[in-house]
Amino acid sequence: MRIEIRKVCVNDAMAICQISSNDLGYPCTPELVEAKLKKLDHGREEVFVAVVRDKVVGYLHVEKYDVLYAGTMANILGLAVELDHRKQGAGKLLVGEAERWAINHDIHAIRLNSGMSRKEAHKFYRNIGYVDEKDQKRFMKMI
Repeated sequence: MRIEIRKVCVNDAMAICQISSNDLGYPCTPELVEAKLKKLDHGREEVFVAVVRDKVVGYLHVEKYDVLYAGTMANILGLAVELDHRKQGAGKLLVGEAERWAINHDIHAIRLNSGMSRKEAHKFYRNIGYVDEKDQKRFMKMI
């Protein structure tokens, strides 16, 4: 099976919405995803998709991440691959594309957050060279 990695296009909104809802548990609408894709700031962020036989089976959203106390990093905001296509290389290829994107933007560190319950994802990240550096809680308030 050949996996192609390419930059996202607006027509990928439905597939990204389905993957986000079905495989990540984040309900959304195709209209919301389409609106977000149209507003991407390609100077500071990019979305890549994994495609198998003309079907989007995964995606990765990466951005420049700046804080006052460290150099610029890349932040993986989202990575998801359809359950039926996991463990076939799509995730690794998507992360590799994000790493190339970072290097092309003179960024030499990538960070990401992964929920405590996502044990298989943690194993995946460790297997491709990522180190879990701390445990933390996320706090949120709807305003």
